[in-house]
Amino acid sequence: MTVRALVACFLLALALPQVRAADVPGGVAALQQRLVALDADPLAAGVAPLERLQARQAVETLAAARARQREGALQVAQWRVETAEIATRTELARRELDRLERERAELLLEASRREAARARQEAERLRIQAQIQAEEAARLREAAEAESMARQEAESVLEGVSAREAARLRAARQRAEELKRQEEELLRSLEAGDTPEPR
Repeated sequence: MTVRALVACFLLALALPQVRAADVPGGVAALQQRLVALDADPLAAGVAPLERLQARQAVETLAAARARQREGALQVAQWRVETAEIATRTELARRELDRLERERAELLLEASRREAARARQEAERLRIQAQIQAEEAARLREAAEAESMARQEAESVLEGVSAREAARLRAARQRAEELKRQEEELLRSLEAGDTPEPR
């Protein structure tokens, strides 16, 4: 059951005890008092104008009715007054329900706006964090590249030094081998009694 239906049932239940209010003598006055109470309510101003008009006309008809017409006129007047009361309360309840629905919609909209603002803030925070991480990664990448270049340069230097040292070592070995060969030739010449020609 919807909220509107519940409100209507509640108002109808409130109105039912008044059905027999005009059964006692002076029913016209009782019904008029109920209409006056409706008119005196500032919240009900301008609400259910047709139902109120019909209720006033029915009460006026009851006041002018002859004795044998009074019972039927009384019943009609009661129905008209009750209809005016129910229509008024139903309309007031509908307006209150509309107000509550608008307030709820506004609250939901405000909550949605706040959630969107929080989402934007979180997205901005994540963007900044990602930017910082990207900058840090770029810095580390540049540092790694610089280190790699420095290592390659050092290796190149070491390779150059090693190549020179290897050349010197080969030259020294060749010189040593040449000196050894000359020494052996000299020894053979001495053993043979020959004097070798100076080189």
